[in-house]
Amino acid sequence: MKKTLLLYWAPGGNVELAARAICEEIGTGKVEMCDVASFDITRLDDFENFIIGSATVGAEDWRDTRDDNKWNEFFVKTSGFDLSAKKVAAFGLGNQILYPEHFVDSLGYMKEEVEKRNGKLYGLWPSSGYKFSDSEGATDGYFFGLALDHDTQPELTPVRVKSWIEMLSKKMAF
Repeated sequence: MKKTLLLYWAPGGNVELAARAICEEIGTGKVEMCDVASFDITRLDDFENFIIGSATVGAEDWRDTRDDNKWNEFFVKTSGFDLSAKKVAAFGLGNQILYPEHFVDSLGYMKEEVEKRNGKLYGLWPSSGYKFSDSEGATDGYFFGLALDHDTQPELTPVRVKSWIEMLSKKMAF
């Protein structure tokens, strides 16, 4: 059984491309990847490690209960799940040029939800090398997980993924 689960939303775009790159870097035989809407939450206890990812679509959308907000739906359904014995890492996608005031805000939302379940996020990522004015996904010079801007810095995605996975492998033992 694979001990690492990678959950992401939304399928078919840059988030899925990033999720696939992360899986390949870890080794596809070591991680199970699934979009959050298709995942059977009764299987959560089957995994020791979780990697969760999303794009930032606007801070107001994270707490919205619309049908297309699959992360919100997932977190509502898993409100009683205890993450204290699990290791969790997050990645977020954003566009620092078009949305510099909300760059990878999704990482802040993920951190909040993980902590509500007694969990801790691993894999803090330095905010140097990015140009943004504000982010709910960063504090004190670090993002709460891997920050990717596949729109304006696609050439950096493979390097960032590789470095992040090397760093995470020490904590998560893939």
